[in-house]
Amino acid sequence: MEVKRDILWRVYLSFIGIVVISFFVLGRVVYIQNFQGNYWKSMSDSLHQRIEEIDARRGTIYSEDKQMLSTSLPTFAIYFDFMADGLREKNGKRFKENIDSFSISLANHFKDKDVITYKKELQQAYKNGDRYYLLKRKLEFQDFKILREFPLAKLGRNKSGMIVEENSKRLMPFGLLANRTIGLSREYLINKRKIKKQNVGLEKSYDSLLTGQKGQRLVRFIAGGVAVPIDGYQIEPENGKDVITTLDVNMQDLASTALMRMMLESESQYGTAIVMETKTGKIKAIANLGRQTDGTYWEDNNYALQVSEPGSTIKLATLLAVLEENKSSINEMVDVGTAGKMTVGPRIVNDAERSPKPILSLKECFAHSSNVGMSKLAYKNFGANPEKFKSYLHQYYLDVKSPIDLSDVAKPQLAPFEKNRGGIMNMITVSFGYAIQVSPLQTLSLYNAIANNGKMMKPYLVNKIEREGIVQKEFNPTTLVENIGSASTIKYAKESMEAVATEGTGKYVFKDMPFAVAGKTGTAHVADGKVKYEDGVYLASFVGYFPANDPQFSCIVVIRSKPHAALHYGGQLAAPVFKEIATKLYATYVDKKKINIVNFKKDSSKYYYAGYTSEIKNVFNTLQMSFVDSSMQMKWCNVFPANYNPVIKNKIMAATYMPNLKGLGLKDALFLLENLGLKVKSNGVGKVVEQSIAAGNNFSKGSVVYLVLG
Repeated sequence: MEVKRDILWRVYLSFIGIVVISFFVLGRVVYIQNFQGNYWKSMSDSLHQRIEEIDARRGTIYSEDKQMLSTSLPTFAIYFDFMADGLREKNGKRFKENIDSFSISLANHFKDKDVITYKKELQQAYKNGDRYYLLKRKLEFQDFKILREFPLAKLGRNKSGMIVEENSKRLMPFGLLANRTIGLSREYLINKRKIKKQNVGLEKSYDSLLTGQKGQRLVRFIAGGVAVPIDGYQIEPENGKDVITTLDVNMQDLASTALMRMMLESESQYGTAIVMETKTGKIKAIANLGRQTDGTYWEDNNYALQVSEPGSTIKLATLLAVLEENKSSINEMVDVGTAGKMTVGPRIVNDAERSPKPILSLKECFAHSSNVGMSKLAYKNFGANPEKFKSYLHQYYLDVKSPIDLSDVAKPQLAPFEKNRGGIMNMITVSFGYAIQVSPLQTLSLYNAIANNGKMMKPYLVNKIEREGIVQKEFNPTTLVENIGSASTIKYAKESMEAVATEGTGKYVFKDMPFAVAGKTGTAHVADGKVKYEDGVYLASFVGYFPANDPQFSCIVVIRSKPHAALHYGGQLAAPVFKEIATKLYATYVDKKKINIVNFKKDSSKYYYAGYTSEIKNVFNTLQMSFVDSSMQMKWCNVFPANYNPVIKNKIMAATYMPNLKGLGLKDALFLLENLGLKVKSNGVGKVVEQSIAAGNNFSKGSVVYLVLG
């Protein structure tokens, strides 16, 4: 009896325990289902699908006249889902019917594999049931257009299983021209798929504007961890803005060609040439050439922004400061001696070349580039207060970064000017171009200010920012210093620079010039890194403006010579390059401004526009322009010239096949195509000049049409 009771007690206890546990499990199930269900469902979905970012099309960088300097071209990766229903239905009938002709088309066009190889690989992928088989990557637009018309591929995604992914690559149509200033834009992976950008030049400075806003798409993960995009679950990216620069392609070509010729002749290490518009500060050309290991030259660094000891071109700052102190006049005579060296204050100063006479005026000291003469004048005016000279350098923007609209601008280096830190010695040394490091662009800005009657302009490279041809932001010329010196100081500075070309260190180079130039030569011993002064490397330069009587452009040329080069003076290396650039720019851009009034014939050039008929007629009526109306009351029309009169002719836009979009603006093209159920992607500015689906061809709704505007 006791045994039976004991057994029953244990059974009841076990039953109660089971009931309690069951209620707990059921309660937990109810809790998870009602309160945590969404969380666990999302966790489950995340194992099978995920939202990925879609890169926006990077904006285009243009020259001032809207020529493309750097642009993104679409590239296409082609994949196949061999488990697509359209391929698998009826025991793969569609695949088997098209595999031969598809393989032949691939082999004939791409010529990278024969027909048998293509067919074998495609059949094997079909047999394996590959869901994301890569056929081609980085196809250019023209190849993609052709491939879309191949057998199988032209059936559309649902029937062919073809998946298209669009990417882009950066292209610089003008190659070497301004390559380093325009810069590059590229990405690479670090730390397990983390993307890092490596941009330089304008591509870096305006990266946030050029990049645009990324889109999103939903992808499904299939066997092997491959992500396949899901149709209909996509937010299109917002393309980047376009940057319109101040650069002129023709000027850039002239500057690069002239610099390249001298670099090849002299085998110099590197060189730069900058052309600036005098009145505005716009950079019209900026060439940078560095010698490569194979003896060729490439735009490998922005030497225009690289700081170094400038040599005698800094003497303009000394001249201006001395004249502004009113302790010396332009005709003050200076004893420079005949030995080519002299003790000035606490140091010995040497002249690169013997002076033509023992006593020179201040103007002649500048024209003949006498280190002795300029340092003696600096010592006379600032020996008691070297820091006063430094204040002038600050006024001329020679001790601060150039304000140009680029990133990674080097900061100038300047020796201390305090008396207890060798200030007098350093001030004398700076007066003829050492103990100070500035960039060629800073030097050019100072000389341009003299050409601009004392007004120093901010150098800049970007005119405006646009999106789809609409101006988002515009940059205007900016004055840094309204007047860097008195009217008399500017006048004497101009006379001194003109004397360089007529009687000084540049007279042999510019003796046969058809117009007057003004400027200054410079030759500096180089000491940086492992290179010492005694290694015989020189920085040769010439900076100035033209024409001297009415300056339109200023220009600087700086070339770093090879060790112990026979040609290393500024008048030998840099001045001839300046002369070639100035002569060609004068003939092309300055002299042609003097246009005689002539009677022109009526414009007989061809043009072609297309658009909505009522809107085009409204434009003509508003402008009170006569036209020939042959539109036959059709909604869409073309406009073209005939016998000097515009003709409006009807344009047929069918709804059953692809219309001819040539001549339409983007707004009208979008209206037409989106009403036909098509998606549109465009590149360029202007009217439609090319369309990915040819006019008259059939199309399927939801297809993407690529438009090229120009």
